[in-house]
Amino acid sequence: MLKKLKHLSLAIPLLAGALSAEAEPLTLERIFDDPSLAGKSPVQLKFSPDGSRVTYLQGKTDDYNRYDLWEYNLKDNTNRLLVDSAQLFSGPENLSDEEKARRERQRIFGKGILEYKWSKDGKALLFPLNGDLYYYDLDAKNSKKLTNTDAFETDARFSPKGNFVSFIREQNLYALELASGKEIQLSKDGGGVIKNGMAEFVAQEEMSRMTGYWWANDESKIAFTRVDESPVQEAIRNEIYADEVKLFNQRYPFTGTNNVDIQLGVVKLNDQAVDWIDLGDDKDIYIARAKWLNDSNTLSYQWQNRSQHSLELRFYNTKTKQQTVALTEKSDTWINLHFDLEFLKDKKHFVWASERDGFKHLYLYRNNGQLIRQITAGDWVVDSLKGIDEKNGVVYFAARKDTALESHLYSAPLFKKGGMKRITEKGQYHNVVLAKDNKTFIDNSSSVNKPNSAALRKINGEFITWLEENKLDDSHPLTPYLTDLAQPEYGTITAEDGQIMHYRLFKPANMAKGKKHPVIVNVYGGPHAQRVTNSWRSKNLYFQYMAQQGYVIFQLDNRGSYNRGKKFEDAIYKHLGVVEVADQIKGVEFLRTLDYVDPARIGIYGHSYGGYMALMTMFKAGDYFSAGVSGAPVTDWALYDTHYTERYLGHPDTNAKGYTDSAVFPYAEGLKGPLMIYHGMADDNVLFTHATKLFKQLQDNNQQFEMMTYPGSKHSLRGKQVQTHLHQTITNFFNRNFNTK
Repeated sequence: MLKKLKHLSLAIPLLAGALSAEAEPLTLERIFDDPSLAGKSPVQLKFSPDGSRVTYLQGKTDDYNRYDLWEYNLKDNTNRLLVDSAQLFSGPENLSDEEKARRERQRIFGKGILEYKWSKDGKALLFPLNGDLYYYDLDAKNSKKLTNTDAFETDARFSPKGNFVSFIREQNLYALELASGKEIQLSKDGGGVIKNGMAEFVAQEEMSRMTGYWWANDESKIAFTRVDESPVQEAIRNEIYADEVKLFNQRYPFTGTNNVDIQLGVVKLNDQAVDWIDLGDDKDIYIARAKWLNDSNTLSYQWQNRSQHSLELRFYNTKTKQQTVALTEKSDTWINLHFDLEFLKDKKHFVWASERDGFKHLYLYRNNGQLIRQITAGDWVVDSLKGIDEKNGVVYFAARKDTALESHLYSAPLFKKGGMKRITEKGQYHNVVLAKDNKTFIDNSSSVNKPNSAALRKINGEFITWLEENKLDDSHPLTPYLTDLAQPEYGTITAEDGQIMHYRLFKPANMAKGKKHPVIVNVYGGPHAQRVTNSWRSKNLYFQYMAQQGYVIFQLDNRGSYNRGKKFEDAIYKHLGVVEVADQIKGVEFLRTLDYVDPARIGIYGHSYGGYMALMTMFKAGDYFSAGVSGAPVTDWALYDTHYTERYLGHPDTNAKGYTDSAVFPYAEGLKGPLMIYHGMADDNVLFTHATKLFKQLQDNNQQFEMMTYPGSKHSLRGKQVQTHLHQTITNFFNRNFNTK
């Protein structure tokens, strides 16, 4: 649930198209039925191992949901189709329920090539398709099916040297030797409640750990998790479709209940012997991450306690069987997980990220756990570590030093003190991918009204070539609408504790002096998310449409949201829906000072945590919000999972009042204005039960409300028909209640 948007999403449309010379008004049907408005937006951009190619996924012109693999070849400076997905597999794709759920948690949607892996020598590619694995030889330009079983093979990858392909089949870990075609079964007891090499539910959904196994660099062994789900409570979950109801017995770790039992082992390829690592006496823990050191003998893993107040980076030597704690992070609230751990090739040092000074920064350590120096510092956050040039002593990272609204690529000295340098240009939001030699990088950049473009640049930022310019010229589908797109106003508001919050305001173009406009406050408001940025988001076209209908659209990142430092986040600890509501009220107080805002027509709309926020504001602040739309809301935090909920509310046994006060039910009688609730009826993230439980309470209270349910839809409510209908429903709701039509 409640995912931060840190990476390009496969949901961003990839189809380019043209519009007729006569511009048409921006309509809901156009926004949700025609993905070409975003232009060509290549995703999963990667450098080939030798750096001679940049590869990416792009949709077919006749079916933007079906993806092929394309390349930009740096040798001849040409874009070309590299692998047509139809060459590998055509026809309907059948997936296991496990893989469907895994893709939902990865936010991967579509058909064709959705994932791909390079071999180390850059001569082959690996594709999982329709439950089988395909090996594509780039020189021969043909594919070979590596597996052909009734079972589904998932989480496939090349071994570090490219001699094997590993995968999960029927909850066991396998390795396939490419030279001989021989399969090696590395675990034997998978099945039922036992899962080997697989990430458990909360690891996937809440820790962003999508795998449960890790190769040693010398290919002699693999570390893997063994998960026993038997302690986890089994719940019956239904998914309601248009023509059927499916029932699932799902082991779901509701907050306060048992998690899985987890073990961490190392299996040798030659004899399949397993060395189980002693995780300690406390079994109620999480394994957040694992990664091998460059000596191939030492495995690092991140051990997190149940309360998430403590995180240990542990080293286990597979030769000596000795274990050490390299470092420990402590927090009185919670510790945010990250992927920013890099072991240097000198086999003596590593770089680690920490929020110990209140902001996420990079630190240099010796492998014995001795801190050498803090690499970055200041009242701003590092987004992620991008690369390390050991030879020249430079570290590259994404951060927000210049502004919290944009992510940029920076460099800083690795071993010695010195000034950091910003490499990317201000005025845009940058997602970058560095080549392994740290000489070039892919620069995915956008701004609020400019869709993503992808350029290849030298490491100093110098432009080399466009990979996809996505130029807003006469042929671009968005161009006819550019003059009508509102350029949002950015500003800040001070919270009750003095912290600064950022807002964004879309204003109608047809504003006349003295005219009062209705407002829609679009809210998310939850942890690990940021809405107010200078970046392109195709969903903002809906807000542009509403601005053209005469609405003011207001977005405020309240305390508790991301990329502003730990103090800004910690304000929500053990009491959700308190400071967030107070901050959104501050936003309305600001709106009331604007002479073009109608203070009697300020509504609120949000989805997921934003749906929860819409309910809490309508129930607790009805004098400020006169109408609300709540999408797929959490209503009772006791119905959500352990890792997410306990991170912010603690354990129910120690914070029972916090759970009661953070649910929406105690405040329902405060509802004053019209309310609409919508929910996907097959949502396996925020279960449909959240909505039905609230429906019942409002009905028992004899309180009127509207609802819209979507049969077969998951949490994201994907699909152009669903999205078009949903946004028309939201639009009609506000038009009706604000008397705008």
